[in-house]
Amino acid sequence: MFGFQVFRICLLCSFLISMSVSAGSLHTVTPMVATAVETSSSRNAQAAVFIESYLRSNTETLSAIRKKSKPTFRAMDKLLRKYQLPTELKYLAVVESELNSKALSKVGAAGTWQLMPQTARELGLEVSDSVDQRMNVHMSTKAAALYLRDLYGEFDNWLLVLAAYNCGPGPVYKAIRKAGSRDFWALQQYLPAESRGHVKKYIATHFYFEGKEPGFDAAN
Repeated sequence: MFGFQVFRICLLCSFLISMSVSAGSLHTVTPMVATAVETSSSRNAQAAVFIESYLRSNTETLSAIRKKSKPTFRAMDKLLRKYQLPTELKYLAVVESELNSKALSKVGAAGTWQLMPQTARELGLEVSDSVDQRMNVHMSTKAAALYLRDLYGEFDNWLLVLAAYNCGPGPVYKAIRKAGSRDFWALQQYLPAESRGHVKKYIATHFYFEGKEPGFDAAN
């Protein structure tokens, strides 16, 4: 069963890659995983194994999120489209907080998109003792969209954007210099462990919601 699942996921990754558009396009109607997994079969296999393991451990949680996600996803889709971003970015919020608008991390990140206080303020949100707009799904999604758009402007690569969203641009630039490459799979070993795992969790979560969606079609 495990081998069949990995084979099926590899086929999906390869098919999505074949449907991908130019990396220079900010908005794409093709699922983001098409630009997130390289054409190398070994790298597809690497992603597929992680997806299989992650889904096996987290299917119950992801299923519960799916059941309650439609209203939130609709609102996120609208804002992401407004800022000409792939709507598949909404799955990052699943990785960040499991769509919990009240989520608070040990380091102070809060809300659905787990924004740090200073980052949130720089993006126009009010964060104070009496008000924390990071807990507002609409406002935090807008802020996250602006941040993701800025990161894409820096890196022109969605996997690096996802890594930078987790650890900040600095460690990503450091990893690029050490690896001599802007390919996530080539530089991932130089990223913080949490950040490289974060990217792979996104790929797995994307597959769960898109790859298993009834009537899934990579061209839509």
